[in-house]
Amino acid sequence: MSKITVIPMTKNIGATIDNVDLTCTLTDTQCADIQQALMDYQVIFFRNQAITHEQHKAIGRIFGDLIIHPGAPGIEGHPDIVAIHADKSSKYVAGDNWHSDLSCNAEPPMGSMLYLHTLPDIGGDTLFSSMYAAYDALSPAMQTYLSGLEAEHDANPVYHSIYKDYGTAYPCSTHPIVRTHPVTGRKGIFVNASYTTRIVGVSKTESDGILNMLFNLAKDPNFQVRFVWQPHSIAIWDNRCTQHFAVWDYFPQTRSGYRVTIGGDKPF
Repeated sequence: MSKITVIPMTKNIGATIDNVDLTCTLTDTQCADIQQALMDYQVIFFRNQAITHEQHKAIGRIFGDLIIHPGAPGIEGHPDIVAIHADKSSKYVAGDNWHSDLSCNAEPPMGSMLYLHTLPDIGGDTLFSSMYAAYDALSPAMQTYLSGLEAEHDANPVYHSIYKDYGTAYPCSTHPIVRTHPVTGRKGIFVNASYTTRIVGVSKTESDGILNMLFNLAKDPNFQVRFVWQPHSIAIWDNRCTQHFAVWDYFPQTRSGYRVTIGGDKPF
């Protein structure tokens, strides 16, 4: 088969992948090329891929073992697949705040893969922000200051309000604020507004001020790509160097699909 086609979307982040059918068994070369595209562009997108649950999991395993979400229950028969669904009855949606998936875990996920089969007539986009670009935009003095600091990532304030008694103690972990990517070697900011609660070893005033500054970096459009979903589209993103935000601007219409989460490693 021909090599995949990679089409960059912005200078800092994002690419669409063409000339590949994810409903078929992929060759070793195709898998390697898709892996490399994710390392190069941080988030990659596919169109017109009507995959099954088994195909979804097989593609996710190109990047590593799948893990079970500590808060959201899996679908019947597939504990490692989470339903992502919103409609006229929804009181909230998953991901409508800037975040890196499960940064609260002791070993946060390497990445996530979202497949959406049903979309509203308009809206429901997802924004992705490069934490490489955010780090690179900081002054050398600020980069040096942040390099020795760690921050707490706590799921309990988020998940107890959403999932109630599904779990009694959700993950809470401490990670470096500046994370070195284990594959590319690039440095990126690793705090987010959804999970990060405080910087360890500094006053609350200093912690709040620095974290708010870092949280706002994710909102800079210069660091972002915006994906307009269509039915049977797929996004795969690297949680180690990105944040994302699911826009809920389509109520009361339906947006529905499935996500798998790919295991990662301890940040350093």
